[in-house]
Amino acid sequence: MTTNHRIALIPGDGIGAEVLPPAQQVLDVLGRRHGFSLSYTSYDWSCERYLREGAMMPADGIDQLRDKDAILLGAVGYPGVPDHVSLWGLLIPIRRSFRQYVNLRPIRVFEGIDSPVRGARPGEVDIVVVRENAEGEYSEIGGRLNQGTSEELAVQEAVFTRAGVTRIADYAFSLAARRRGKVTSATKSNGIIHTMPFWDELIAERAAEHPGVAWDQEHIDALAAKFVLDPARFDVVVASNLFGDILSDLAAAVAGSIGIAPAANLNPEGDFPSMFEPVHGSAPDIAGQGIANPLGAIWSAAMMLDHLGHPAAARDITDAIASVLAKTDTRTRDLGGTATTAEFTDKLIELL
Repeated sequence: MTTNHRIALIPGDGIGAEVLPPAQQVLDVLGRRHGFSLSYTSYDWSCERYLREGAMMPADGIDQLRDKDAILLGAVGYPGVPDHVSLWGLLIPIRRSFRQYVNLRPIRVFEGIDSPVRGARPGEVDIVVVRENAEGEYSEIGGRLNQGTSEELAVQEAVFTRAGVTRIADYAFSLAARRRGKVTSATKSNGIIHTMPFWDELIAERAAEHPGVAWDQEHIDALAAKFVLDPARFDVVVASNLFGDILSDLAAAVAGSIGIAPAANLNPEGDFPSMFEPVHGSAPDIAGQGIANPLGAIWSAAMMLDHLGHPAAARDITDAIASVLAKTDTRTRDLGGTATTAEFTDKLIELL
């Protein structure tokens, strides 16, 4: 029997609606090749919906997604809607309701893409940032007092739990054991006196349970510099919510374009659906022009297939991405070319 996967599509805002259809095209090609099918349910949850109805998604939105096998998201954010409204109204509730505590962001320098970093060479830079995705600096604890007065203040509490740090550390060490066997932990324990020493202690505890994996730790400021100066030295980088967010965007820029970078929000146990999304934003400055780079969404779709149990199909996609960049001059504008979103997608599918 053909396996059918139920996929929730949330195009979102801006170019999100332009990059998801190419990802669907690629997924359907791979389904026919590898003997599985995908059925899609699309949701109009977005900033446009917020402006129209006062909410990014309906009150029962999480329940509508609960029976899906995975969620594929385009982009969220639009001028006129504050980012904290759009994110806390859609992405973060999905991540936390479905215990998507791993944010996985791979970065490669592909042949055919010139990195702005002189020492970042194709085939040598292959990093995965494992970002803690459910707590850390992005907690909801805190508040503001005395608003509008000279005594106004804001308090934001970072939350690090033994369970949260342990599970993200174990995920990172297990991933490294299947790759090149090296974990780097991002910290700032010389300046953040409570949470970061706690993070360091727990990373060291979990490292002892993975003796076959080498590891070290770097302060976040030095680590950011080394991402630029010597990115090839890194394999798996495990980081808190804030540090992982910043490092993965920096790494995507090292790879040549944030338009390439994918992300997975994983519930590793499979108790809830996981969500897959390109790292790039909604890019309202180019929305509607048909020139967005679909690679981030297509690579995210590959990560989704791998998570759903189709690693060969996922490799077909990443191999095609590598081929279209190495063997053709087809490029979208962010990569220095003139191809439209559709032209780039057609060329990639031709290589598939």
